[in-house]
Amino acid sequence: MLPIIDTHQHLWDLSKLSLAWLPKEGSLSKSHTLADYWRDAEGLNIVKTVYMEVDSKERDTEADLVLEYCRDKTSKMAGAVIGGDPASANFAQYIEKYAVNPEVKGVRQVLHGGQPRGYCLEPKFVDGVKLLGKHGLRFDLCLRPDEITDGAKLAAMCPETQFVLDHCGNAPVFGDRTEWDRGIVEIAERPNVICKISGIVAQCKPNEWKPSDLAPIVYRCREVFGIDRLMYASDHPVCTIAASLREWTTALQTITADWTEPERRQLFYDNAKLFYKLSGTAESGYGWLRRGESLWRESEK
Repeated sequence: MLPIIDTHQHLWDLSKLSLAWLPKEGSLSKSHTLADYWRDAEGLNIVKTVYMEVDSKERDTEADLVLEYCRDKTSKMAGAVIGGDPASANFAQYIEKYAVNPEVKGVRQVLHGGQPRGYCLEPKFVDGVKLLGKHGLRFDLCLRPDEITDGAKLAAMCPETQFVLDHCGNAPVFGDRTEWDRGIVEIAERPNVICKISGIVAQCKPNEWKPSDLAPIVYRCREVFGIDRLMYASDHPVCTIAASLREWTTALQTITADWTEPERRQLFYDNAKLFYKLSGTAESGYGWLRRGESLWRESEK
């Protein structure tokens, strides 16, 4: 089996973090621990993970907890994207506190979690995202499908910052994808954006979906971004709304079965390793934001 890097691993201990968005019932309503994740990942050959923030108000507590995991090599957590609001008055101080940790790879603020459209284009927000680039950190874009063009504008305004488009831009699995398609084409033109193949299965109902329902979105993302700018992610445990970690991963393996082995390895492992520099490789070892070339390729030795 090809090795896998999971670039979107959620964990939450409800005795330490409060998550206002959690439903009161269902698979997400309880704590989800590292032990739970590895139980569900058994046999999938996931060799490294990147933690993704969970929209908690206790951001310092969350960041400190996951940094402990990152420093424990048995956890296989190789990096973390921590929560943060780039427009907040104390954002610079917050980032300076955590940017010194090589395990911190970036920041995310969920933009469809109550923020008005255009929030990410406000001057203070833009300044905060530019600051991330100065620290060598990335910003994850979690947007509604009809707001992807805002993400494209933000990426154009912050060319020194690398961006990740989460969950294929939240493409509708069964609904109209006209607005999504327009946005995905525009944002793919920004060379500092990479696309995470994740999240879409969570829109489905358990046992009422099949890989072919998801395939058009995956194929379209590949078409506009190219194989060099795609990364696998589980979105566990959110994916369990509709599918187990194994079911989602197997579905994506089925969808990409006719890709070449090097292409599948890029999707599931290589691109994430390069993008997040997970093996401690110096930044100078990789091409960065080179127009007209493979965006994250390893430079000639």
